[in-house]
Amino acid sequence: MAVLSSPIQLIQSIPPVTRAFTFATILFSGFYAWLRYQGLDSTYAHWFLLIPGTSLFSPWTFLTSALVELSIFEFIATMIFVPASLKYLERLWGAVETIKFIVVTIVASNIIAFGLNWIEFMATGWSDQFLYGMQYHGQMALQIALLVAFTQLIPEHQVQIMGIFKARVKSLPMAYLTLSTVLCFLGWQDPWILIQFGWFVGWVYLRFYKKNHVETVGGVDTYGDRSETFSLISWFPPFMHRPLTLLGNLVFNLANRFHLIPTSAADLESGTYNQVPLSARAEAERRRALALKALDQRLANTSSPVGSASTNTAPQAAHTQSVSQSRSDGASPSDGPTTNTNGRPHDREKHASEADGGENLTKSESQ
Repeated sequence: MAVLSSPIQLIQSIPPVTRAFTFATILFSGFYAWLRYQGLDSTYAHWFLLIPGTSLFSPWTFLTSALVELSIFEFIATMIFVPASLKYLERLWGAVETIKFIVVTIVASNIIAFGLNWIEFMATGWSDQFLYGMQYHGQMALQIALLVAFTQLIPEHQVQIMGIFKARVKSLPMAYLTLSTVLCFLGWQDPWILIQFGWFVGWVYLRFYKKNHVETVGGVDTYGDRSETFSLISWFPPFMHRPLTLLGNLVFNLANRFHLIPTSAADLESGTYNQVPLSARAEAERRRALALKALDQRLANTSSPVGSASTNTAPQAAHTQSVSQSRSDGASPSDGPTTNTNGRPHDREKHASEADGGENLTKSESQ
């Protein structure tokens, strides 16, 4: 008989980073909801939320703002998706890499949003809208970064959304990104634009910076995932591959020059980032491509002798038929021996022609 685990045992089974992050989200969101209920949210908002006009004096909000969900729908969506995803990644990556992924994704996305609002303020002069009207919060940036991580790990896995829609994991980030783009154009820049930045930051970190403790090539630690299936152009339609490749290679060369990313000699020699096999996964893909190429060549070589034999059979049969026809024409019994002007039969000429035909037939058969 199965014994149901107690809530304490269930909580203890959750990895520590996921458990702490989930508890912090519940605590901060609940406390801010209490402040709103008391009518104190406008007074203490700059202590919890990322407001571009005040966050320079409260820099911790670049991280802690992600722990606050303002609406019940945002809170429910976060509690359903984020803890389960972090639990999976923490068991796969470890606690340290999971913490780094969370912090980098949230903080870098908020910094980009902060800088964008200041640029918009300097371009328009609307401080009430862009400096004090924006309140970035929640874990939308982390959510799409988690989707990017799953696209790297299990791209072909199929999920069912709300029991109705079925989709592959690799198509979910672009769907979420499209939703963010539409809502931003409709005027909801706060906080939906964080999805745009979270997608890019998550991809850059997983592509170049994440340390691969298990996947090593030659016993040396590697960073990122340089496989072609995880390149930047793989997220976009084919007509955008050419300009994105040129732009990506330019940025990559500048990053190498200023030592902004972990590099190797192969990076500097190739000058690109989408075909450098630094991880074991990329190396496995390269070997798989070579094996398929060798298999295709072997199949082509196996089928070519059959084709050549069939092509050689027809000329040989035609040649044999022509020789036999010439022999029958030159030595037909009904014609009888032909004579020259002296009345002697042409037996010597007939024997010579038969000898030449037999020699040609022997040569063709030997060939």
